[in-house]
Amino acid sequence: MLTGDSLALPSGNFKAYLFDLDGTIADSMPAHFIAWTDTIRAHGGTFPENLFYEWAGVPPVGVVKLLNERFGYTMDPEAIVADKEAQYLLGVANIKPIASVLAHITAQYGKIPLAVVSGSPRENIVKTLTALGILDRFDVLVGAEDYSKGKPDPEPFLKAAELLKIAPEDCLVFEDADAGIAAAKAAGMQWVRVPVVLPGAGSPAL
Repeated sequence: MLTGDSLALPSGNFKAYLFDLDGTIADSMPAHFIAWTDTIRAHGGTFPENLFYEWAGVPPVGVVKLLNERFGYTMDPEAIVADKEAQYLLGVANIKPIASVLAHITAQYGKIPLAVVSGSPRENIVKTLTALGILDRFDVLVGAEDYSKGKPDPEPFLKAAELLKIAPEDCLVFEDADAGIAAAKAAGMQWVRVPVVLPGAGSPAL
């Protein structure tokens, strides 16, 4: 969980900022991990922590499919995701923002369009941003319902650029996950990695 106050950006005259949500705007990855592990355990499985962070940025339905493939589970992806999201939303009021990213949102709000591009469902996005008190800062929200191919495919970021009517090369992406950065690169966008401190670690994972 990043608590630093500065985040260096690449040079460029960017016309829009696109933000991932979990682990980028919101310090919510630990809460998501708890929701995932509780849900998977209730269905007789396990979700190792290293895989949770390795698969960060993958849409939730895709995560369940990966678990099924990796461990031979036969879980219904849609049902598992519904249970997991409901579990996460029980504690959403306790989520805090990541200070370094919030500083850039505050600095650019009202100057250039801002978007959230997440693998989470729209309800999750809205409730998380509402809990953080910043829902009104964003011109566009792109959630799991809004595209057919999730990160690392570029479709989510390209969808946001299309809705904002901004050329992809004029967008700057804020991301914490490898899948999201791969998606930004594939979309032809500049990007900045938001470092995170994994639970039990003493320094940012870059």
